[in-house]
Amino acid sequence: MAVFDRTHTTKVSSGILRSATAVSLLLVCGLALSGCATNKPRAQASISQNQQLKPGSQEMQKALAYWGGAYAKDKKNPRTILNFAAALRIDGQGQQAEAILRRGVIANAENNTIAASYGKVLAENGKLQEALNVIDNAFDPAQPNWKMLSAKAAILDQLGETKQARSTYQQALKLSPNEPTVLNNLGMSYLLGGDLRNAETTLRTALNTGKAGSQVRQNLALTLGLQGRFDEAVRVAQSDIDPRQAAENVAYLKIMLGKA
Repeated sequence: MAVFDRTHTTKVSSGILRSATAVSLLLVCGLALSGCATNKPRAQASISQNQQLKPGSQEMQKALAYWGGAYAKDKKNPRTILNFAAALRIDGQGQQAEAILRRGVIANAENNTIAASYGKVLAENGKLQEALNVIDNAFDPAQPNWKMLSAKAAILDQLGETKQARSTYQQALKLSPNEPTVLNNLGMSYLLGGDLRNAETTLRTALNTGKAGSQVRQNLALTLGLQGRFDEAVRVAQSDIDPRQAAENVAYLKIMLGKA
């Protein structure tokens, strides 16, 4: 088994990294499928606390019905706005989520969490510059918010402003040290830039906090696989998904890397 030299920053071709995005989606989908078989989510639970929703599933429809009903009764409640929009995003209804959050920002002008979510959904819908403007306009330097900084950094990454993005991630980490969601995004920034050594280190730091979600482990598995450490990648991945699914994902990665 070939293993890349880890004494230097490993650079990966843009084609492989584009393919890696597909594998990352496979890993996440595998996680959702395996979880749905054992954990039935409650529709009234906050979407951010529920990692098992799958687009088109019965659980997804229950969540949409619950939060859609709650939104119909009160279109200004921040918790309802955020959860309904999150459910719509997971279900692939990004345009409707954008509309809900746009109204939410107007109704809750001082709510940074809604503004950050609005910026994220704009970015997901391809409106990157508009997304950045929303975050910048809502951000108050006198009361910095790490979630907004993390959202801004992710948008900057998509705009190709890698250096500024990573600096912004570091600002977010100063406000919320070792926050696993920020570390995960920073790790993926390194990965997409071909810096696999720093990607691995950052993702392991996120895992070591004890608060990281399953997506961090799957991203670490992807990072290990891109370094040719396939057996280790399978071990990490199968912590969350079926061992067979984990092995199939890594086998697919081997094919793309020409290591099969």
